Amino acid sequence: MHAAEVVRGFFERVRSGANPDEAHRYMADRVLAHQVTAENETTVERSPAEYAAHVREMQDAFGPFRLVVEELIAQDDRVYVRWRQIGNHVGAAEGFQPTGKPVIEIASAVYRVADGKIAEYWMQIDREGIRVQLERNAQ
Repeated sequence: MHAAEVVRGFFERVRSGANPDEAHRYMADRVLAHQVTAENETTVERSPAEYAAHVREMQDAFGPFRLVVEELIAQDDRVYVRWRQIGNHVGAAEGFQPTGKPVIEIASAVYRVADGKIAEYWMQIDREGIRVQLERNAQ
């Protein structure tokens, strides 16, 4: 399976929330997740089960969100994806109590695929934009 097919399947089945428990089909046993932020870049090591739990946490906070892949570009073992996640604030998130109002996340990542599975990724999320929406919704 080509890198683009692996990442596309991952987004359609796992990241979308359709079936988070299929993460093991698309992710290596240990994945390096580089969180690229202006304030502090960190690297987290995640298993497929931990990633599935992460998706369920997003569902707890933002309900059955809709995920739209806006761009997917592949070159060799790297795949760039830019997406928009649209949900409703139904659970506590970032210190804000639920309002039921819409929240949009805009993010992108570069995934490295090795041996047919995601082995590493570098993600950027508009965290400030999410915070502003949560704060505005709370008023």
